[in-house]
Amino acid sequence: MRLLRSTAVIASLTLVSRVLGLIRDVLIAKYLGAGAVSDAFFTAFKLPNVFRRMFAEGAFNAAFVPLYAKRIEQEGEPAADAFASEAAAALVAMVALIVIIFELTMPISLNIIGFGLDRAVNENGISPYYLAVLYASVTMPYLLFMCVTALFSGVLNTRNKFALAAGVPILLNLFMITALLLTPRLGWGQRETGIALTVAITLSGIAQAGAVVWGAKRSGMTLHFKRPRLTPGVKRLVILGIPGIISAGITQINLLVSHLIATFQSSAASWLTYADRLYQLPLGMIGIAMGVALLPSLSRSLRAGDEASAMSSMNRAIELSMLFTLPAAVALFVVPDVLIAGLFERGEFTSTTTMQVAKALKFFALGLPAFVLLKVLTPAFFAREDTRTPMVWAGISAIINIGVGYTLFRTIGFEGLALATSMAAWVNVAGLSTLLTRSRHLVMDRRLIIRMPRIALAAAIMGGALAWGVRYVPDLGETGLITDMLALAALTGMGGAVFVLAAAILRAYGLADVKEAFQRS
Repeated sequence: MRLLRSTAVIASLTLVSRVLGLIRDVLIAKYLGAGAVSDAFFTAFKLPNVFRRMFAEGAFNAAFVPLYAKRIEQEGEPAADAFASEAAAALVAMVALIVIIFELTMPISLNIIGFGLDRAVNENGISPYYLAVLYASVTMPYLLFMCVTALFSGVLNTRNKFALAAGVPILLNLFMITALLLTPRLGWGQRETGIALTVAITLSGIAQAGAVVWGAKRSGMTLHFKRPRLTPGVKRLVILGIPGIISAGITQINLLVSHLIATFQSSAASWLTYADRLYQLPLGMIGIAMGVALLPSLSRSLRAGDEASAMSSMNRAIELSMLFTLPAAVALFVVPDVLIAGLFERGEFTSTTTMQVAKALKFFALGLPAFVLLKVLTPAFFAREDTRTPMVWAGISAIINIGVGYTLFRTIGFEGLALATSMAAWVNVAGLSTLLTRSRHLVMDRRLIIRMPRIALAAAIMGGALAWGVRYVPDLGETGLITDMLALAALTGMGGAVFVLAAAILRAYGLADVKEAFQRS
C-alpha cells in the first residue's frame, strides 16, 4: 500500500506550505491586525478562493481524476492526455467568462460576500466596502490560474507524481511574504500593504499554473491546445462534474453566507479568518493530503476489481487521519488563547483580538475531526463516480450551518458561526458514513475498532497535560517574539511527547505499522 507514502509526501510539502502560511498570517496580523483594512482584504481574498474550490477542487477532484485514471487504464496515456486537453480548454473558457463577469460587475457582485461591510469613509479615509472592491478586482484573475493548476495537479496525482502538485501552494505564501516584508521598508500604510498583497496573490497564481503545466509535460503528458468543444469526454465530465460543482458550491456558499453574516459585526470577519487559518493547518496537512492521495488509490483499486484493497485503504486512512487529527483538535480546544497570543499578538494584533479569535478557534476545534473525515469519506463516493450523494449531504449540512449559524450569531455572537460550522460538518460525516456502511463500501476492520478508542484516550491524556503545562507559560504577546516561540515550542513539544508516549503505552499505534506501510507496495 502506497497510501501512507503518498500521504507523507503530500503532508510534508503541505507542512512547508502551511508553516510559510503561518508566517504570512503572523505578518498580516502584525501589519493589518483586525479592522477595516483586514476585513476588506480577507473578504476580497475569499471571493476567488470560494469559486476556486467550487469549480476546480469540486468539479475535478470529484469527476476528472476518476475519468482520467479510467482512460489511462483502459485506453492508454495518449487517449487520457487528449481528454485532459479537452477538459482544460472547456474549463479555461468557462472560468474566464466567470472572471470577466465579476470584473465588470464588481461593485455590485461583492455584495454576495461583503454586504455588511461599511460603505462610509472612516476617520482614516477608508471605506471597507469599496476598498474590498478594489482588492477583489485585482485578485479575481487568480481564480482562472488556480483552476488550471487544479486540473494539471489532478493529472500529476493520477500519475503518482504528488510532490509538485503538493508543493506549488508554497509559491503563494512566498509571494505574499515577500510583499509583506517589502512594504514596511517602503513606508507604505495598511491600505497600500493590502494592494501589494492582492498583486502578489495574482502573480503567484500565474507561477503555480506554469509550474504544474511544466510538471505534467515532464511526467510524460502530451498537451494539446484545443478550442473548447463539447466532446463525449467533456460531456461525461460535465455530467459527473455538475454534482461535484454543486456539492462544492453548496459548501462554499455556506462559507460565503457565514462570512457575509460576520461582516455585520465590525472585525468579526477578521477574527473568524484568523481562527480559520489555525485550524486549517492540521486540516491541510492531514485531511487534504489524505484525500488527495486516497482518491487515485481507490480509483485504481476499484478499476482493477480489488474491493479488499479499497476497503483496507479506507480503514487505514481513517485510522491515520484520526491519529494525527485528534491530538491537534484537543490542543486547539484546550489552549487556543495561548497559541493565538504566541503566534499573532504583536503590532496591530492586540490582546483583545486574541480573546475574540480564541472564542472561534475553540468551536472550530470541535469540528476538526469531522472536517478531516469528510476528506477521507468523500473519495469513496467519487472513486465510484457517485458525486450526487456528497452533493445531497453537503446541501443538508449547509442548511444546518446557515440556519444554526444565524441563530447563534444573534444569540451568542460571531463565535456561533464557528460552532454551527462544526455541527454541520458532523452531520455530514454521520450521513456519509452511514451510507457507506449500509452499502458495505466501508466496513470497519478489527484493527480500526480497537485502535480508535485508544487514540482518543491518548489525545485526552495529552489535553490534560497541556491544561497543566499552560499554567507555567508566561503571558505571550508581551515577552517578545523569540520568547513567545520558545514557550510555544516547549508547550507543544511537551504535549506531543505525552501523546506519543500515551499512544505507545496504549498501543494505539506503533513504529512497525509505519515501516510496514512504507515497505508494502
